[in-house]
Amino acid sequence: MTIKLTDRQQQILDLIRQAVLRTGFPPTRAEIAQTLGFRSANAAEDHLRALARKGVVELTAGASRGIRLTELAREALSDRGEDLDDQAEYARGADGSTPRLASGIGQVLLPLIGRVAAGSPMLATENVEKELAVDLNLFSQRPDYLLKVKGLSMRDAGILDGDLLAIKKTSEARNGQIVVARIDDDVTVKRLHRKGTHIELLPENPDFEPIVIQPGQDFSLEGIALGLIRTTPLQ
Repeated sequence: MTIKLTDRQQQILDLIRQAVLRTGFPPTRAEIAQTLGFRSANAAEDHLRALARKGVVELTAGASRGIRLTELAREALSDRGEDLDDQAEYARGADGSTPRLASGIGQVLLPLIGRVAAGSPMLATENVEKELAVDLNLFSQRPDYLLKVKGLSMRDAGILDGDLLAIKKTSEARNGQIVVARIDDDVTVKRLHRKGTHIELLPENPDFEPIVIQPGQDFSLEGIALGLIRTTPLQ
């Protein structure tokens, strides 16, 4: 079956492929708009949605570079004498969402979560500051996102203000693991301590008090820490 694209759609498809081959990552909407002379990123988004309807790209909500060329794109590009076999490999998580492999050498493109808006899901658009390419070999498991650490409550565990924690999404954790927990509308990083039905979140700094989860309090686990990336040198 021949996929019929407009000249502009073919131009955008070529641009995505070229960006992947050159950098390992697809372009952002803003980069597409700037390259092709659109007035705004919204125009690029409209064209991307049209390409998605035709099945040649898949779009990931909330990710600025969440564009993936599909197998159907092979036919559209082959009409131009091009091939997808040499493009950087992209794969999605088991749930169909990020992370995606950023290249064939084991990098993954992860959303970076900054300040979490009250009551919003961790990976909501308003919480994602940007996306960073991370070497998968740094961690024993595949992380789902990076969380920027605020404060020094976990200082003695080697987790400092400004560090990026690699987090695996899960609602379960073992006693003693460092977790991301939601208490009412607040999100915190602490060490999990359970004894029967009693739950405490323990800091790793004597200047901070443990958080005791009270009966009836809104509490949930958002993930476990797999490791960290230090963005600033130790003083």
